[in-house]
Order: sequence, then C-alpha cells, then structure tokens
Amino acid sequence: MTADRLPPPPSSRASRLEDWQLRLARLAERARPWHWLWPPIAFVAGVASFFLVERQQWLGAALALGMLVTWVLLVSESLIARWLTHRGYPALPRGITTFVAQMVHQETLFFTLPFLLATTVWTSGQALFTVLMLGLALLSILDPLYYRLAARHRWLYFAFHAQCVFLVVLVTLPTLLHLTTGQSLAIALVAMVVFSLPSLMQLLRPLNLGRWLAMLALLPLLAGLGWLGRAWVPPASLWLSGYALSPSFDEQARAPEGGLRLTPAALTGHGLYAYTAIHAPRGLKEEVVHEWRHDGELVDRIPLEIQGGREEGYRAWTHKRHFPESPAGRWRIDVMTASGQRIGVLRFRVSDTAEQATQADGHIQLPPGIPGLDLRRLIARPGPES
Repeated sequence: MTADRLPPPPSSRASRLEDWQLRLARLAERARPWHWLWPPIAFVAGVASFFLVERQQWLGAALALGMLVTWVLLVSESLIARWLTHRGYPALPRGITTFVAQMVHQETLFFTLPFLLATTVWTSGQALFTVLMLGLALLSILDPLYYRLAARHRWLYFAFHAQCVFLVVLVTLPTLLHLTTGQSLAIALVAMVVFSLPSLMQLLRPLNLGRWLAMLALLPLLAGLGWLGRAWVPPASLWLSGYALSPSFDEQARAPEGGLRLTPAALTGHGLYAYTAIHAPRGLKEEVVHEWRHDGELVDRIPLEIQGGREEGYRAWTHKRHFPESPAGRWRIDVMTASGQRIGVLRFRVSDTAEQATQADGHIQLPPGIPGLDLRRLIARPGPES
C-alpha cells in the first residue's frame, strides 16, 4: 500500500507573493470608499496640464508621461497574470484588476476632458464626439454600470478600453514627441485598432478560420472609418486663442488694424485680412489652412505654418483679395489642420445693406470657453520688478 502523496509545500517566493497580494487587496478595499475623489483629481490634473503646458511644459509632459506609464502597466496586466500562473504563482483576483482598470479609465477620461472641452468647435460634429466622451466619463464613475459592463459584456469593456487608449495617445503625443495633430491622430487610430483586438475576439467567439479572416478584415476597416471621421475629432493640442477680421494689417507688429463695413463694394475694393492666433505646444510645427467658404461652398484654401510655444498663440493671417462677382452672402473661414481637423471658425456676412453687413474692425476677440480664460496669470512666475 502506498501512502498518499502530500502536495509540495509552497515556495518562499510564492508565499511572499501571496502576502503582497493580500496587502494589495486590503489596500484596494481601504481605497474603495475614497475612489470617488479620483475623477476630480484627474480633471484638475488635466486642467493644470492644459495651462501649465504653456509656461511649465515639463509638468504637463510629466503628467502625460505618467498617464502613458499607467497604461503600459494596465495593458501588461494580463501578460503578467499568465506569466505568474505559468510559473505556479497566484494571479491577482479580477475584482482588484477591474478596480485598478476603473481608476485608470477615470484618470484617462477626466484628464483628457479639459483638452477636448477647450478644442471642440461646438457648432460642428466635434460636439457629438466630446459629448460621447463625457458619457464614457460618466459611465466610469457609475460603479453598478461599470462593473456590469466589465463582467457581462467583455467585448464592450475592451472597446471602452481601446477608446481610452485612443484619447490618451491623441492628447499626449503632441506634447511629448512634438508630433503634428495628423501624425498623433494616425498613431492613436493604430493604437485603438490594436487594442480593439480583444473586443473583436470576444465578439466573434468561437473563433475559427473564417472569423479570424473577418477580424483581420475589420481592423483596417475600423482604422479607415476613424480616419474618414477625423473632422469630428477635436485637435486636442491646438485651439484658437484669438481671432479678428480687418481691412489692413501691420505685418511688423503682427496686428490687425482699421475698420470696414463689409459691403460688396468695400470687400472687392480693399480685400479682407483674417487673423488667427493659434495655440500649440512648444516645439510643435504644424501646417494649418484657412478655408474660405461662401454660402457653404469652398472658394479658396490658403496654407500657413505655425510654431508652438507662444503664450498668446502663434499669430498667423491670410489676405484674400479676389472675391466672386457677387460676394454678398454668408461667409465662413474654417481654420483647419493639414489632416482635416477643424481648429476654429470665423464667420461674417457681406450685404448691400450696411446694417446687415459685418463690421471688420480689427478687434481681436477671445474665444468662448476654456481658451478664453486668463487663468495663466494665476500660475505665472513673478517677473523682476521694474
């Protein structure tokens, strides 16, 4: 008769790892009642990065880098769990990993919201995108809905995860690597597609050859649809900090001047300057375009190159001299990136009736919302006394 074999005693490393996991579980339980503080902290961090990136860009970059490091840790969580299990170590319980993922999702969404709110052109399709991101941020703080999504609808949960990856890449790359908005958008789309793989794998289960081929066909389709809809995505690193219309321009001072009532005769006789101050991160060089539209029809595209780093925004202007024979009507100047994302809009009306025609007075107007706030003075370093 052979004696029953007893299981081998756990190794000291496994015991220490289990001890650390117990401590982590206790820490998560203690932090859970206070996790409601995380979204406002992340939002304040996003607002701080939004403003500090102008004068203390290193702090904004540090916050953005911290976001990326957090995402790398979260993405590698499943790989680490498999590695631990393969070597006989216990993996973290899903409840803890879901709690950590929720914290990271909240950090991502509330950190990026100030950038989206500031750069959205609310009279365009960008408003729908930003409202959708607000909805995702709300979902991330509603525990019953969030945990139900994580437990019952894994493919939607992974899609949620992929969208958060898209946001963090879109917002941070122009600051960290000085990539243009078009380059950042393309990389963000690629990252979103890659991180959508778990979602598609969950959706197409059980996987066979046909479904694998369908999934591989869906990936470039998703990227293509995202690129076609780029006009609906705010350029999270560029925004108008001032704009004006004027009949003349002081190129040495880079300032609009003069005043003119925009009747057809005055417009064709003097032409019109469109002045835009565009804020961009320090070190970024970007091509933007002034698209002049008459009653919705594109009549001219004038490219410009801007450089980031100036607190009040890079001052750029276009001068249009040639207008249609009948220029009366509603005009719009779309300030666009080279990749087709809208930065802002200038509107004016040309009319034979002076009361209905727009007055181009050269006055630099501040945009509504976050970019128009002068909170920079609150964080500016005091200069030497004069």
